[in-house]
Amino acid sequence: MFNGRNLLIATKHEKEKVIAPILEQELGVKCFVPSNLDTDELGTFTNEVQRKDDPITTARNKCFMAMELTNCDLAIASEGSFGPHPTIYFVPADDEFLLFLDKKNNLEIIVRELSTETNFNGSNIKTSKELNDFASNTNFPSHGLILRKAKDDFSEIVKGITNAEQLYNKFNYFISSYGTAFIETDMRAMYNPTRMKVIEKATKKLATKINTLCPECKTPGFGITDTTQGLPCEICNFPTHSTLSYIYSCQKCSYIKEEKYPKGKLTEDPMYCDFCNP
Repeated sequence: MFNGRNLLIATKHEKEKVIAPILEQELGVKCFVPSNLDTDELGTFTNEVQRKDDPITTARNKCFMAMELTNCDLAIASEGSFGPHPTIYFVPADDEFLLFLDKKNNLEIIVRELSTETNFNGSNIKTSKELNDFASNTNFPSHGLILRKAKDDFSEIVKGITNAEQLYNKFNYFISSYGTAFIETDMRAMYNPTRMKVIEKATKKLATKINTLCPECKTPGFGITDTTQGLPCEICNFPTHSTLSYIYSCQKCSYIKEEKYPKGKLTEDPMYCDFCNP
């Protein structure tokens, strides 16, 4: 279905460096990036332009924007969000969505990669020691940094700082001019190798999902769409909140498959049981 077709990668942040090699090998596509696509119109990490839609809608809109520019019917886009992990509290997380859109076959395949591997951070600083500590803790200079007057002030902002001389010069400018500065990690993919690795992992997951065909109609993208809870406690046999099964479904023919005990686990530890450990 995809072999020999052109695949448009809707990015301006060099994500093709990790996406293209994987999908060209796994799908037989020929990847390219449009030169005049500005995905920042849909939102920026530094919030000069606030993202108006959820990550999946934003990734889809990136594909649509790029398709209009190139007249290509096959596209992929990613959208990342950064903040506290949804279940591991006080731990920062990188939440990446990859969306693969095939207009020719009316097909959309989505994967998500939620990772705690991120240097995401930001802080108000006033001293050189605070600057040095922040830079050291966020893997500078291999990972870029951003400086501005204040967290919610967009009047002066310097992105993509990757060398010490520029960092100290800009820091001294903000301190001498305003007495304080806000420093943050640059989460754009080309300035953040850690994020790039998460996108690479998501791309491998996407390739696997695309190459998984529906048992009934052979449409690509047969994957998990839901889960059911209720794995029984090993002592009382009472249903717990742990996963009992995965639900697989096809977006074309609506074929559904349930896989029980997906990790080979037949019972749950009593520590996760509401009855044995209320």
